[in-house]
Amino acid sequence: MRVHANRKYAPLVLAFALAGCGGSDAPESPGAAADEATLSRLELIGKRLFFDMSLSNPPGQSCGSCHDPETGFSGNFGSAMGVPLAADKTTLGVRNTPTAAYASFTPAFTVTVVGSRLVAHGGQFLDGRAASLEEQAGMPLFAAGEMNLASPAELASRLADAPYAPLMREEFGAAVFASPALVLQSLTVAIAAFERTARFAPFSSKLDNVLAGDATLSVLEGEGMRLFTDPLRGNCARCHVFDRTAPGASKRLFTDFGYYNLGVPRNARIPANADPAFFDLGLCGPRRARVADDRLCGAFKVPTLRNVSRRTAFMHNGVFTSLRDAVAFHATRDTAAARWYPSGTAYDDLPVAFRGNVEQGMPVLDEAGIDAVVAFLLTLDDGFGPSRVPEGR
Repeated sequence: MRVHANRKYAPLVLAFALAGCGGSDAPESPGAAADEATLSRLELIGKRLFFDMSLSNPPGQSCGSCHDPETGFSGNFGSAMGVPLAADKTTLGVRNTPTAAYASFTPAFTVTVVGSRLVAHGGQFLDGRAASLEEQAGMPLFAAGEMNLASPAELASRLADAPYAPLMREEFGAAVFASPALVLQSLTVAIAAFERTARFAPFSSKLDNVLAGDATLSVLEGEGMRLFTDPLRGNCARCHVFDRTAPGASKRLFTDFGYYNLGVPRNARIPANADPAFFDLGLCGPRRARVADDRLCGAFKVPTLRNVSRRTAFMHNGVFTSLRDAVAFHATRDTAAARWYPSGTAYDDLPVAFRGNVEQGMPVLDEAGIDAVVAFLLTLDDGFGPSRVPEGR
């Protein structure tokens, strides 16, 4: 677990990270009780569901296994391959787990025409295939490469025996477990309610406290912020939207919820990539039906950068395991291609037909600039100070 010892609020982070992470049969801790004091019954049910490790086949995986509070509600269930393990602890997925933090701000998925371009925006998952938190919450339960339950009936049977089943009967009615469809609907509503609490979007980073006037960026962090927002240098804020003067939260989420094709290098650690004919094309599948036309093939949603340093893998395929490498890729993809594509083939995780979709005009940063941007990104980790939720939630 990562706790910053030099931060006076680290004990609060520790208490939250420990709260309820052990599954439905884990003993309650003082941290868990404090964490739950402000939750409604629906939110409390959502928390129980989120961390219940009996709701997978085989048992042992929960939502919180891949959306771990210790890693900013991201993570890959202990996998070092850049993509998550399934409940069987053997099968590997094809995509890095997106963070659930700040996901409640994500708008529904849309595709619009802007001039001659198609613009995709919003939606849950890296390809936007779920329109809402509720829709997203139910999908991993039945995915063969994830929690792997056979049916809503199996889910209902397990939940009827859960320690928190009485809470569900109080919230959703005495006959809730008689209808698998109602059980699934109730589960998704409860998990989404929990994910909309301040635990997932506390706005408690160093930067939030700097903007509130209660902390100061170091010289290096300040230089990183300058480069991050400079359209002629880092230009990071073009996609990872940040406006320090804007009062609303929407300008401090460090994402525009748009979709871009960055030509990320192929991750050879993903078993599916052993097949040279396999490509994960984001908006063009394989997890969803193709969106619009070929111009969006290979595009993935821009993630929030809040809590980014706590993640264990970066980019949609988890090819990078260090934040600095992820930043350096953006900054040097076009000037040091051999560093990222040792095979000599640029954009090697895309079919030749779609390599023209790759975004051009990447940042221009030297090594010192990369270090500065990384230092700035470290100020986005929650837990530095009290919540500073901006106006316009």
